[in-house]
Amino acid sequence: MHIKLRLTVLSFFQFYVWGAWLITIATYFFSNNMGTSVQFGAIFSTLAISSLFMPALTGILADKWINAERLYGILHILYGAILLFVPQVKDADSLYYVIFAAMICYMPTISLSNSISYTILNKNNFDVIKVFPPIRVWGTVGFIAAMWTTNLSDSKANANQFIIAGVAALLLGLFSFTLPKCPPQRSISKDASIMEQLGLNAFKLFGNYKMALFFIFSMFLGAALQLTNMYGDTFIDDFKHFPEYADSLVVKYSTIIMSISQISETLFILAIPFFLKRFGIKKVMLFSMIAWVLRFGLFSFGDPAEGLWMIILSCIVYGMAFDFFNISGSLFVETTTDSSIRSSAQGLFMMMTNGVGAYLGSMASGFVIDKYYMLDDGTKDWPGIWLAFAIYAAVIAVLFSVMFKHKHNPAEIEKLQH
Repeated sequence: MHIKLRLTVLSFFQFYVWGAWLITIATYFFSNNMGTSVQFGAIFSTLAISSLFMPALTGILADKWINAERLYGILHILYGAILLFVPQVKDADSLYYVIFAAMICYMPTISLSNSISYTILNKNNFDVIKVFPPIRVWGTVGFIAAMWTTNLSDSKANANQFIIAGVAALLLGLFSFTLPKCPPQRSISKDASIMEQLGLNAFKLFGNYKMALFFIFSMFLGAALQLTNMYGDTFIDDFKHFPEYADSLVVKYSTIIMSISQISETLFILAIPFFLKRFGIKKVMLFSMIAWVLRFGLFSFGDPAEGLWMIILSCIVYGMAFDFFNISGSLFVETTTDSSIRSSAQGLFMMMTNGVGAYLGSMASGFVIDKYYMLDDGTKDWPGIWLAFAIYAAVIAVLFSVMFKHKHNPAEIEKLQH
């Protein structure tokens, strides 16, 4: 099999084994009356907690002691085995520990898959900048395909979604052992401090007002990202409780409707170079925040019938909300930090968004929903929930536009593009 095709398979299944359950776990959790929104928030927060420490630890292992493709394979086999155990779990407390164990294995494989692809492409004399993006986009396709598999197999409200993901993860783990070897680079100096080895030396950037502000806003946007991953599918699925929507195809195929969000991602990625060059990094990040306001606001007023266009439009603007901040934020770090700590700074950016921010978003949203938006009949006040989230995003956007100062430099963007 050609090396680019093998890496495409790797990218596809890297996100397939996540997409099969990530968007639908809330539907499974609440459909089976496993617990409260606070308990579900805690379960979803395991993604964030794992992101705080596992990528750094596995990065050190791959840098110093074990082949990256072997470590990747071991982690996916463990992840798959844990997911196959999920159908045995019947309560929220036990599910927390099982999903936490699964996330400890899965979250570091995201960065490992990138490292493996970079290493193999470089060894085979490919232009990584040109060749890798078309390979990586198949990861998003894999995520979409998994969502469709779960929905079309009628698995969004039962544990079969974890079996689908678990079997695929086991196969991916075995497949990774067939890849070209990616031995340790031993790029970390033996004399490096623990802080340097864990990439924590970038924390000194908090001493710079502008960078500290950027990381704080990254945290707040990271919290927003979790909300639609957590509740998007179960929000549409809950329309089944209304007689006028109970037999709606939109409700039945809610996961497929939600997959429009991931399809949108692939399109907005292509638009980023134009927007960055025309408007600059700060405005592109601001566009992302405004898109979050629209994402939540449209959900608040949408429904599976006359308001279906709002749900679909919400899914379309998700691509801008997600991609514009993540990519422009990464470029901001790239252009404003010293090369000696640039990798650590990128890690800190991811830690603040996917770690700290995601954790706070998971926990706070569960608490707020349980306390303020549960109705007497046990259902959720979804219009109120999404409107509250929209107001949250709007406040962040206003504060960011006023407090964060960054001058657009077209030459800076040109340099990055070349």
